[in-house]
Amino acid sequence: MTYVGQPVPDLQSTGGHATFKDVVGAYVSLTKPRVMELLLLTTVPVMFFAARGIPGLGLVVATVVGGSFSAGSASVFNCVYDRDIDEQMRRTRRRALPRHVVSPTAALVFGAVLAVGSVLVLGFFVNWLSAGLSVVANAFYVFGYTMLLKRRTTQNIVWGGIAGCFPAMIGWTAVTGSLAWAPVVLFGIVFFWTPPHTWALALRYRDDYAQVDVPMLPVVRSAREVGRQIVLYSIVMVATSLLLWPVAHTGWFYPVCAVVLGAVFLVQAQRMWVRARGTEDLSLIRPMQLFHSSNLYLSLLFVAVAIDPLITR
Repeated sequence: MTYVGQPVPDLQSTGGHATFKDVVGAYVSLTKPRVMELLLLTTVPVMFFAARGIPGLGLVVATVVGGSFSAGSASVFNCVYDRDIDEQMRRTRRRALPRHVVSPTAALVFGAVLAVGSVLVLGFFVNWLSAGLSVVANAFYVFGYTMLLKRRTTQNIVWGGIAGCFPAMIGWTAVTGSLAWAPVVLFGIVFFWTPPHTWALALRYRDDYAQVDVPMLPVVRSAREVGRQIVLYSIVMVATSLLLWPVAHTGWFYPVCAVVLGAVFLVQAQRMWVRARGTEDLSLIRPMQLFHSSNLYLSLLFVAVAIDPLITR
């Protein structure tokens, strides 16, 4: 286990040599696979929803591969740009670049190859609208969030999170070749979900962010105010999720799931806010509990999106 203030050994400082397995693992880690998984979870279910059934396997595979390349490349560029602060933060100091397992130049080349690959795969095997949306999402995450917003404003994740909303739209356009109001609603769900999800994590690591002068909301506001903001965004998120029912004419399964999942999440967000109103002690506030719940909420909601047309058509 690594603690704040404890140096993390790297290959450069110790004179060690990375094995092939180390290098491969380092390149994979640069793509942030866990983030990628979450993004794909908002892509594939939407393909089922757009197809009103089961989409073609080849189309799903091409969309997943192209989407993975796009999300992975954005994460690589983020790691390269943020390597200075990653070296100082407890949560990120064991990443490949701070440990000098991969050089910044090699990482940039890797990210560029993934970005080009994503456009080619999506363009030739899915459609060019989906490819274009992936480029916009990638560019917004790198230039909008990472380079412009993250180190300058408490609204960094609110607007920077827009990049993470695009996979839902890409899943829809992959099947239909066009946009509609339904993917806009799905976009909105992820947009309003992102602040509660990220602020819960940032609350847990607020000392890390404060140390490197990244003005995440929990750094510049009290835990009580963060809890209040989380509750407000959660209310709007749940309301937006219910809009999909009339807008996309879903069956009964989706709205039932949206109501149940939304109610559970709102209760959990409210409880965290109540805990935060009485203390700044993170062990009592337990923000990671809400963070993990937010992952489960989004996962199950989008699973419901996929299942609804299969059982109610």
